Amino acid sequence: MSEITLPKIGITHGDLNGIGYEVIMKALNDPKILDMCAPAVYGAAKAASHYKNLFELQDFSMQVTRKAEQLNPKKYNFVNIFEQELTPTPGKSTPEAGRLAELALTTACKDLKSKFIDAIITAPVNKENMPASAKFNNHSEFIARQFSAQNALMMVVSDSLRMAFIASHDASKALNPELIIRKIKTLQQSLKMDFSCTNAKIAILALNAQPGKEEKEILAPVMKQAFGEKINVFGPLTAEQLFEKGEYAKFDAILALSPEHGLSLFQQVAGNQGVCFTAGMPIVHTAPLQDVMYDIAGKNEADCQPMRNALYCCIDIQRNRKEYLQYAKK
Repeated sequence: MSEITLPKIGITHGDLNGIGYEVIMKALNDPKILDMCAPAVYGAAKAASHYKNLFELQDFSMQVTRKAEQLNPKKYNFVNIFEQELTPTPGKSTPEAGRLAELALTTACKDLKSKFIDAIITAPVNKENMPASAKFNNHSEFIARQFSAQNALMMVVSDSLRMAFIASHDASKALNPELIIRKIKTLQQSLKMDFSCTNAKIAILALNAQPGKEEKEILAPVMKQAFGEKINVFGPLTAEQLFEKGEYAKFDAILALSPEHGLSLFQQVAGNQGVCFTAGMPIVHTAPLQDVMYDIAGKNEADCQPMRNALYCCIDIQRNRKEYLQYAKK
């Protein structure tokens, strides 16, 4: 009987002055995690030591290395990306924090491409202090750019609801028939490959409370085309139709125009426990649906469950995708 190989999951530290280190270390501080994956945190070892002492996590230890190819599959690993003296300033937005957030992201992506790690989880960053070369609206956009994934699709997922967004921001940019049909196909494929949903049902979230020009002239024709290609799409359905009586539960996913259009509806169902997932990528990427939370950074008040949810989701999707691709080869 062959030995089971656990997935190697890279976790970037995010903004070192935010809640990243707190939620990462608290989420990993469970021996059961090592039965599911081999985690590797990408960050600054001196910052990690600072937070470990601050939150009195002396019993939590990580093996420090400079190279991901040296990961120990039976321990918590820490890939040290910065060896100089460093003292975090919790709650402060600094250029150094932004620069190191970008360095962790680019280093982890490089190791993904080299197959030293199998998937990536990204802790919260502050896009306003990132270097100009790394400006982006969200992690999904940044990771997609690193892998030249033209059809990447931002999703938010929970135990009871999956929602995808045609555009990562600005709903008006999503009102393009060719873009919409591509995203529908990406979502359908991801539901099948990443979530094991055969014959998936997708609801399209209407832009307006009453059918308007966008629904009649753009969304309806696109849905007719998708249905003709044997994709089970329904709608456009209004927020009231989908969420007032829990009708969203009848669908495998909901496709909204942008986060501004649908994220608040998702959070009404999932609260603050949702996970961001980037579909349509050659690699698996998840992130907790949290921001840097400078107001509570360093105060031992951050909820680590969203990070743990992101880890579980990453492991599940990695396994589902591996099984799907193995079956497809037969």
